[in-house]
Amino acid sequence: MFLMDDADNVISVQGLSFAYPGSPSPTIEKISFEVPRGVIFGLLGPSGAGKSTIQRILTRQIRGIDGGRVNVFGRDLSSWDHSLFERVGVGFELPNHYPKLTALENLELFASFYQSETSDLTELLERVGLGNAARLRVSDFSKGMQVRLNLARALIHNPELLYLDEPTTGLDPTTAQLIRDLIADLKSQGKTIVLTTHNMHDADALCDEIGFLAKGKMRIVDTPKALKLRYGEASVRVTLKEDGESVPRHFPLTDLGQNSDFLGLINNGHVETIHSQEATLDKVFQIVTGESLDGTVSKS
Repeated sequence: MFLMDDADNVISVQGLSFAYPGSPSPTIEKISFEVPRGVIFGLLGPSGAGKSTIQRILTRQIRGIDGGRVNVFGRDLSSWDHSLFERVGVGFELPNHYPKLTALENLELFASFYQSETSDLTELLERVGLGNAARLRVSDFSKGMQVRLNLARALIHNPELLYLDEPTTGLDPTTAQLIRDLIADLKSQGKTIVLTTHNMHDADALCDEIGFLAKGKMRIVDTPKALKLRYGEASVRVTLKEDGESVPRHFPLTDLGQNSDFLGLINNGHVETIHSQEATLDKVFQIVTGESLDGTVSKS
């Protein structure tokens, strides 16, 4: 887990609690995490875990909290005025554009809301793979095209901080990879990104650090690699070809280079595959929270 002072963090959340009016229990309870500059931080959890509520608080769609402290860019979130949104971009899960306008007309409209200098909109559409669709009405766009336009909209004013909510949900594999590549490129430019998702593939591929949310509580915060190593098995699985069949063998990682049985198998030329047995993030989530990402109780 990254350990930094508030001054080094773009976002610092300490003991955050919130309950919707009339709710018998908090939607989120004593949540804490920090997001250093220039990293991708993932908020992971099933539907109803509190991810969207945290995002609504961070983007000031929810103004009042029931407890805790939230700092953004070194200032208490409640002290910010609309100037905050000159530095923040938001990509919502469900695209929200004007369908009768073209892609370019939509971006021109949203660009007019900002006081700061905005990007060249034609170049921005090219960047998200919509250059040839700039003058098409959004009503004619596919889901993947709308998601890419959503990302372009979030980048109009070149924000320092991006909130992206389920950016690849419902996309075909090719478009999903395009979105992941765009997000990785944004990080390489030094932007800080909060990724809200239940997609462990996205989290594993993109995030420097992740927080597991379940039933409104932050269960653990760490890097994907550290979590997989901590909750995985310290062994390798070797699959051999014997008499035309695949046969698995397991060896402990400790002193693997001096393990005569393992070295013998490597040298006999019959090895099909070798895999370390670190846990997947899905498995880690189940171990840590007792839930699956679809919200059901894990039986493991």
